[in-house]
Amino acid sequence: MKTMKRNLILTVMLSLLFTAVSVAQDKSYQLSSHILDINSGRPAAGVTIVLSKMNADKSWAVVDRRTTDDNGRVKDFLEQKDGKDNTGIYKLTFLTAPYFEAQKQESFYPFIDVVFQIKDNSHYHVPITLSPYGYSTYRGS
Repeated sequence: MKTMKRNLILTVMLSLLFTAVSVAQDKSYQLSSHILDINSGRPAAGVTIVLSKMNADKSWAVVDRRTTDDNGRVKDFLEQKDGKDNTGIYKLTFLTAPYFEAQKQESFYPFIDVVFQIKDNSHYHVPITLSPYGYSTYRGS
């Protein structure tokens, strides 16, 4: 009886653990970004990107801060949750000076601000192509 009770408790605990893990894996994010260093032809890894949202008084509030992975990507800005409305005007600030310093390159841009508007619940991808003396951005997919 004691072994059966212990096995039942272990089974319940494992079930709860697997449920928690599967729920955590189902997270969905509305915003992503990517940086391609066109000078080197490689992704820009290790670049900090700050996400801010414009307030009603036109000031900015920092929402999140992430660092690009080895592929130059941040995939998890603005978690989509039931009932959460992410519409608004946002700004991604790409902190490029430390990246170029690590590359031992001078740069004209210590940071790059990209301002855009989220109008619905679809996914938004805001990448930049980057060089020490220029950049370009677009709405990706």
